Amino acid sequence: MCGSQCFLFRGNRVQMALSVSKVADRCYRTFNAKACVAQMMESACCRVPLACCRPRVLILHALFWGVVALRVFGAALLAEDKLAAKVAVVPCWLLEEFVVTAECAQCDAFQTTRPACGQTGYVEKVNCTKSNRDDYKSCRSAVTEESFFWKFEGVMLSGTALSAILVVLRQRRLDRLASDKVRRQIESI
Repeated sequence: MCGSQCFLFRGNRVQMALSVSKVADRCYRTFNAKACVAQMMESACCRVPLACCRPRVLILHALFWGVVALRVFGAALLAEDKLAAKVAVVPCWLLEEFVVTAECAQCDAFQTTRPACGQTGYVEKVNCTKSNRDDYKSCRSAVTEESFFWKFEGVMLSGTALSAILVVLRQRRLDRLASDKVRRQIESI
């Protein structure tokens, strides 16, 4: 394989015999196939196919990695453009102080079209102090959070009880096995 490294295995030590990537680099610079093959034969375990040193293969590699680089950098540029578009639609409560004018409540049928409603299903009305603009902010209901908390606590307590029962059962089994072993040793005497 092109660009790989080979190793000689002698006893428990692994020694690097020849870095094929260095040899291939020399072949890339010289385009001398016979010298490349001669350098490859220095090591008994390393053989790079002659096709790795041909100019056509090198051009194909350069073309492939160029396309990969364009795809990566193009995707990064597109992501920056999308981020710039999102920055223009920042709600006022992220940039300045605000006062809550209506407490957290579940979204009704009319409010479900708002983006703030889509995150948690609950929304509160806020008034930004500098711009004096009313806006809606997603919030979490205390009732919903409490029910999630108690569900979590129930699952954790159930897991604890199950683990304790399994530990007791396993300990009884191990004690029984140990007493059987001692009994068999005593009987063999």
